[in-house]
Amino acid sequence: MAHLGVPRGTARQRRSVALLATGVLTIPALAGCSSDSGGRVPVAMGQDIAPAARDRLADGSTLTWAIDAVPATLNAFQADADGATTRITGALLPTLFPLDERGEPRLDPDYLESAKVIEREPKQVVLYKLNQRAVWSDGREMGAPDFVAQWRALSGKDSAFWTARNAGYERIEKIERGKDDLQVRVTFSKPYADWRGLFSPLYPKEVTGAAGTFNDGARTTLKNTAGPFRLGSVDKDKGTVTLVRDPRWWGDLPKLDSLVFRAVKPEDRAAALTEGSVDVADVDPAAANSVARAARYRTGNGQPAHGPGADITPAAALRSWAVAHGSDEKAAEAAQAARAENREAVAAYAAEQKALNRFAVRKSLEPAYTQLALNGESGPLSDDRVRRAVARALDRQELADAVLKPLGLAAKPPGSHLALAGQPVYKDASGALGDQDAKEARALLADAGWTTGGAVQKPGDTKAGSEADKKAGEKAGEKTDGDAEDAGKKPADEATGKAADKDKDEAADKDAKDTGTTADKAADKDEKDDKASRDEGLYIVGDEKPGDRDPAPRALATAPAAAAQSAAVLRQVAAVTGEGTTRAGTQDKQPGGAPGAYAPQGTAAPAPAPASNRLGKDGKPLTLRFVLPSGPGSQSLRGVGEKIVAMLDAVGIGAQITKVSDESYFKDHIASGDYDMALYSWPATAYPATDGRPLFAKPEPATDGSLLVEQNYTRIGSDHIDQLFDRAVSELDAKTSGDLLKQADARIWAAAGSIPLYQRPQLVAVDKKLRNVGAFGFASPRYQDIGFLRGQAAGSPASPAKGTK
Repeated sequence: MAHLGVPRGTARQRRSVALLATGVLTIPALAGCSSDSGGRVPVAMGQDIAPAARDRLADGSTLTWAIDAVPATLNAFQADADGATTRITGALLPTLFPLDERGEPRLDPDYLESAKVIEREPKQVVLYKLNQRAVWSDGREMGAPDFVAQWRALSGKDSAFWTARNAGYERIEKIERGKDDLQVRVTFSKPYADWRGLFSPLYPKEVTGAAGTFNDGARTTLKNTAGPFRLGSVDKDKGTVTLVRDPRWWGDLPKLDSLVFRAVKPEDRAAALTEGSVDVADVDPAAANSVARAARYRTGNGQPAHGPGADITPAAALRSWAVAHGSDEKAAEAAQAARAENREAVAAYAAEQKALNRFAVRKSLEPAYTQLALNGESGPLSDDRVRRAVARALDRQELADAVLKPLGLAAKPPGSHLALAGQPVYKDASGALGDQDAKEARALLADAGWTTGGAVQKPGDTKAGSEADKKAGEKAGEKTDGDAEDAGKKPADEATGKAADKDKDEAADKDAKDTGTTADKAADKDEKDDKASRDEGLYIVGDEKPGDRDPAPRALATAPAAAAQSAAVLRQVAAVTGEGTTRAGTQDKQPGGAPGAYAPQGTAAPAPAPASNRLGKDGKPLTLRFVLPSGPGSQSLRGVGEKIVAMLDAVGIGAQITKVSDESYFKDHIASGDYDMALYSWPATAYPATDGRPLFAKPEPATDGSLLVEQNYTRIGSDHIDQLFDRAVSELDAKTSGDLLKQADARIWAAAGSIPLYQRPQLVAVDKKLRNVGAFGFASPRYQDIGFLRGQAAGSPASPAKGTK
């Protein structure tokens, strides 16, 4: 199921697929974070695919799999490739290192006998030994010419090739044949740690050898493939892509005769399941709940448990029968008509429930996380103290619980921007920013000059506000006070920023000399404070009225307290990365910075705090523009947004939700920077040194005065973070490279531009007779192993299989 809120095509296939935005520890408590010495963190939740041995599966039959739309291209390296492109090409083309259940790349013996770095000096050389049976569907052997053609197409040196990315390929110096036709030697001009991510998918030279075939020839057809299936047909009118067994496939014979990918919109998935037009479909929680309810349709006595007729008691049924057969002809006629109408409704609903009961919902956690993005390009969020205050106001655990617990999924907030639990480089570095703490949030805001006394409501005088306010100002031909003030304050702000840097460095130097005993006492105190905060209970949106809430305290923490907090952040980064605090403070400070969830239906937006309690500065209230999509499929996302609004309101930050169309949400708002806060998701990757850099790279000024942000839509970065990524991607020792990435992640946390909230749920409705398919989690599907249980072809009744779900 594709999701709104993440741009199509970022980094590794622009970070692989398009996703729907659906998108800690206190500083002294770093000891609670995972560490290398503590062992590897387990996967948060394993895959759910109802595994079965191949000999238990029937040979033959067709499986129909729902996708959002027929893909615009079958070339995975083009900008408009999407999740459907990835799904389909995974069954057609070689992936040399598919991912396992822990998100690690593993050599596929169907294509490779081995692949390893054989030389490091003077240059890195990787030797691939191909499976001697590996051939393309036209019978030609797979070999060095295919590698050479793909390298030249993706190297970025020839602009005639329209490519979305060239990461890694630009580091290749040459590719040549080894000792025989089955060996391919790849020599790099610069070391490249993520070399396993190259040549996947691998296209035949007939596609990549010329710009014409690369740009246009592979968009709607692939005449030459090398997978368990080959392309049968693409029918855009019917919305189907059909794959059939490839007779030249040398590996395990696919259990299915054919795979049909059918375009079904996410909101139509439940109807498609009911009518039996699909066998596998990613679904939302509402559709998943419908499937679960279908299994509970009949009670012990055979009566319906829900739906039409479920609320008719035996006494009511007897009375209805009596009236229908009574002497009052008019009443009898009306009762008979009502009984007939009810029978039809019961029969239709029962048929629907029977159809849905063919399916089971297999669930896991998607390899992606939803984040709160804070735009640091301008406005209040260009101040890192305000961004950190927003982060410290959030209860990430509460948000994760609200999304995942109702679905029976593990609800642990992610501790890394670059990996998820279970992956090799995962380490919880959220301590570099800190856990929820309203007191510290208020202190940071006070240090940034936002106080209760500074809030004076003046309609239209804030840059962050509704689109209607902005348009009204433009119509009147007036420049907002906020714009004028921003223009006039830049020199002063820069001076303030430099002074703040000096204060932070001096505080960090002083605090670096603190004893361990002091830190332990602080940890004990913060742990008690945090527990007390949790014990107060969860805030339920709509339960409180403005008058029920305690007024925000007027006695805010003074600037020295916030300076201590800033120094503590620097100490935390140093503790995570093992570097000195002064370096962290001086290199990461960049003045000005440089872009699902499931709340109960009908959740009300939180009432704003009284104007007198809102923080402000220089006569301007602290109000942030929170952009969210307005479509019917985004209702749950807006529910999470409303919870965030309530959390920010508790510390005096105003957040105004602005709803925009789903179609314009990312392109016209997130990517263009037209927002203060937003929710969207990033998929996980096995190659964070390559794929993570464009997401967090420091924006660079363009010649026209704009910012070149790559995919860093928060517009917050630093030279040091970039340097850590550059060193990690060039480091061939996996542990050293991983340590550098962990240091980069700690700094990303401290910059407070992206706040990971929860790992996304993965819900897949699957025909109960199917095995080895469902919620794959990190793992790549093995299409040749997917099939129906023996004796239960598609459409036949399913019986429970021992040891399977």
